[in-house]
Amino acid sequence: MTSERFAYVWRYTIDPDHRSAFLAAYNPTGEWAQLFSSDPSYLGTSLLEDVDHQDRYVTIDYWKAKADRDAFRERYADEFNKLDSRCEAFTREEEFFGDYLEVEGAAAIPTANTTRSP
Repeated sequence: MTSERFAYVWRYTIDPDHRSAFLAAYNPTGEWAQLFSSDPSYLGTSLLEDVDHQDRYVTIDYWKAKADRDAFRERYADEFNKLDSRCEAFTREEEFFGDYLEVEGAAAIPTANTTRSP
């Protein structure tokens, strides 16, 4: 059985002069997340910074299903396009990585075992 959790993944190379504006728009409580949260099928956003390239980021937006994201995009097309247009100034490059379904049981992040047996 597969999970119904859907991920929408993008990679960005930002303009360093607009780092704070980018972070304000794309962080898990930022402008994009605020827009997405108007839909009950939106589950949250992750923002990842590249360890070796400080101007490169990945966003992962989680939805219950691809159809939910698609319906949201139709319903909120005007708001989406306005925000997208405004945020273009923050980036030098955007790349759509794709649409993904979460593999069941693979989402849990294991906790580090800090105690070791001798």
